[in-house]
Amino acid sequence: MLKNHAKLLKVFEASEEITGRKKLQKMVYILKKVGFPFEEKYAFHFYGPYSEELSLRTEELCNLGFIDEIKEKKSNYTQYRYQVTDQGEMFLKESTLDMPPVDEKIATLKEESSRFLELVATMLYFEPATKAEVEKKVQEVKKKSNYTEEDLAKAWTFIDKMKH
Repeated sequence: MLKNHAKLLKVFEASEEITGRKKLQKMVYILKKVGFPFEEKYAFHFYGPYSEELSLRTEELCNLGFIDEIKEKKSNYTQYRYQVTDQGEMFLKESTLDMPPVDEKIATLKEESSRFLELVATMLYFEPATKAEVEKKVQEVKKKSNYTEEDLAKAWTFIDKMKH
C-alpha cells in the first residue's frame, strides 16, 4: 500500500537531506526519466515538470513522522529542508522495497543547483523531440531564465551521464 511512499522515502534517505521543494521535484522527475520506478504523474508548470502527487506524498510522509520538514525563513521566501526520521528509517528497513540502487544518482543530482536541475528536467520533459527541437522549446518556455548555449551543452552531458 505504501510502496510509492517507500520509494520516495528511499530518495530522502539516500540524499541525507534535500533543500528545497523545487529541487525535490526535479530530482524525482529526473530519476523517473532515467528509469527509476516512480509512478507520480507530472505536468508542465512554472518551474518545469511538477507533480501534485509528489507534493501530497511528501506531505503524507511528514504527517506519518517518516520525514522532518524544516522551514527556514529567507529574506523574501521560505525554504524547506527534508530529512528522514528514525521512524522513517525503521519503516524502510521493514519494507520490501524493490528498487535499483539510487545513492550514486542522488549524489550526482544533489551536487547541482535547482536552476540547473530545472533546465535538465525541462529538457527531459520534451523528449523524444530532437536535440534542436528540445533546445528551441526550452528557450521558448524558459525565456526569462536566460539559459546559455553552455548551459544547454552542460545539461546534455549531464543527461547522458544520468542515463548511463
